[in-house]
Amino acid sequence: MAIPAEIANDVVDPRAYADWSRSHKAFAWLRQNAPLDVAEVEGFDPFWVVSRHADILNIERQNDLFHNEDRSATLTTIEADKRVREMMGGSPNILRSLVQMDNPDHMQYRRLTQSWFMPQNLRKLEDRIREIARGFIDQMAEKGDACDFARDVAFLYPLHVIMEVLGVPAIDEPRMLKLTQELFGTQDPDVNRSGKDMQDAGEALNMLNATIFDFMTYFNAMTEDRRKNPRDDLASVIANGAVHGQPLGHLEAMSYYIIAATAGHDTTSNTTAGTLWAIAENQGEFRKVKNDLSLIPSMVEESIRWETPVKHFMRTATADTEVSGKTIRKGDWLFLSYPSGNRDEAVFDDPYTFKADRTPNKHVAFGYGAHVCLGQHLGRMEMRILWEELLPRLQSVELAGTPTRTQANFVCGPKTVPIRFKMN
Repeated sequence: MAIPAEIANDVVDPRAYADWSRSHKAFAWLRQNAPLDVAEVEGFDPFWVVSRHADILNIERQNDLFHNEDRSATLTTIEADKRVREMMGGSPNILRSLVQMDNPDHMQYRRLTQSWFMPQNLRKLEDRIREIARGFIDQMAEKGDACDFARDVAFLYPLHVIMEVLGVPAIDEPRMLKLTQELFGTQDPDVNRSGKDMQDAGEALNMLNATIFDFMTYFNAMTEDRRKNPRDDLASVIANGAVHGQPLGHLEAMSYYIIAATAGHDTTSNTTAGTLWAIAENQGEFRKVKNDLSLIPSMVEESIRWETPVKHFMRTATADTEVSGKTIRKGDWLFLSYPSGNRDEAVFDDPYTFKADRTPNKHVAFGYGAHVCLGQHLGRMEMRILWEELLPRLQSVELAGTPTRTQANFVCGPKTVPIRFKMN
């Protein structure tokens, strides 16, 4: 069955992701009626929409058959793709991070920093992260009985953690936050550089380039410093790292910094903001976890499923194949919808209800297989520590207005979460 135009439009429209009812309704229809079919949207090459949990896993575990690098790793227009290829000497990707790599490069570049993000290494950071969390909770308490939890806590706490890990001084954190929000929020007039609703692909690409240039200018200076004065931080690993016996190329090094500096906090920020929104709306769940703090790890997993900050990645078939009875041709482009997989009724009981004690919870928010999120353990740890510190002090919480979401179809989450609260 062909995907109707209005459903296909909601898959790509950034505004549909700012309005959960629109995007979730579209993906529910797809899972039921066209779980693996082609979307044809004006201005875009046709692409397969992969909406079911099982199909997402099936594609993600076959890294040789479904590549990240052959075409853009994120959904892009025909015009933007053409311009990027002209700029990048034929490459469809403006950056070359782990997200845009296939093996053998992917494995080698991932290995460079992998040990930093493994649980045994992160345990050394736990006390410091707890100290950071307490500091932000104290600041929240000082605001009295109201704040915007997204802007005052959720955006800033994971940012501070990853910037310490990376080696960026605290004074530069506001700059990093602004650039991150511009990078992921190009389609949102409240966040992007222009302040306009950016529908023109060329203008949007120009803004994206300007943001990436600012990131590269910053990290170029950091690379020079860390080569002269290496420290015990992630920036020193990237600046002095070698892959295939050679120092990292300029594009690869800059891309590594950018993915660590942006994805390293933005996804956790979105999920953290979404968690408080969920429990403020579901007082029973708030009380359940507050009365039994051992539920915090399962609440963290449920919040990751619930928010699913990374909305999609693209894959490209390297050969003719078959998925769920459908013939996929070599060169076909596939849109893996993580929010849809995480609401799949075949996997999750009552998927549109936030259940802090949901078990099992086999969400796909971190991806799966070789490309599973490098920072997943750090993200879980940051969220666990924040709730361990906040919930015992939080006597009550409720929404103090209508929260809003960022307008974006790649990475997004809550933009504002106004709350009233009482703390001890």
